[in-house]
Amino acid sequence: MNKEEILKNYSKEEDRLLISKMLDQITLCNKRNKIQKTDFLDERQSNILQKVLKQLKVINYELYGGFEQAERKIILFYPEKWNREIYEKNKDNELQIIEIILPNELKEKYVHRDYLGGLMKLGIKREKIGDIVVWKDGAHIIIQNEVANFLKENLKSLTRFQKANIEIKDISDLHETNIKKEEIEIMVSSMRLDNIVSEICRTSRTKAEEIINSQRAILNYETVMKTSKEIKPNDKLTIRGKGKFEIKDIVGNTKKGRYIVKIEQYVS
Repeated sequence: MNKEEILKNYSKEEDRLLISKMLDQITLCNKRNKIQKTDFLDERQSNILQKVLKQLKVINYELYGGFEQAERKIILFYPEKWNREIYEKNKDNELQIIEIILPNELKEKYVHRDYLGGLMKLGIKREKIGDIVVWKDGAHIIIQNEVANFLKENLKSLTRFQKANIEIKDISDLHETNIKKEEIEIMVSSMRLDNIVSEICRTSRTKAEEIINSQRAILNYETVMKTSKEIKPNDKLTIRGKGKFEIKDIVGNTKKGRYIVKIEQYVS
């Protein structure tokens, strides 16, 4: 495995670092004869790493987030000498859950950002946290096992969780996960990013440009500041303060030539 040969195809320092760390983990996996893992990855990062793995013809790995529809996943590498059965017996030790059960007076009042905001206040790096599964009584936070005890001990220092019951659980105890989406349709004169943001946020083009220029628009997991960027079906758009959206399809045109765009909004 020639690391420099692989890295020369990537110009962004963050991508080079991501790939370099993964290559080191593959080497350690076989050297130590034990599972190695990446941090939690977003879709863009996982796509980059899977492309490299395909190039290297590596097959002894799994993209894993605790449940099939998880958005944030780690890559688990297992030794070449292991069969799949040995791996399956060991993989669930790599992820755990922080279970937060809210007191009666707070039930149904917290959403995803309330839990994520609390974790960020504790100084936990985002890449150590997977999906946060929220329901009316509380949440399950999927985490890497090495930060479990720290979170259990420190979450109660936050005012919002002082009265909550906080426990470490096995990943097999994960609460039922139903990702909720609402379908909406918008009409735009073009598929430019500023047009899409303007319609989603129900604001003026000038305000939409301000949102983009202030780095609040994230397209396919990358911050975009080009207002004229063309949006395509299957693109994922996050607007900070507004939510996450997936552009599904252009379903038609109006008599005035405007596009009718179907969008799915993720609901906390």
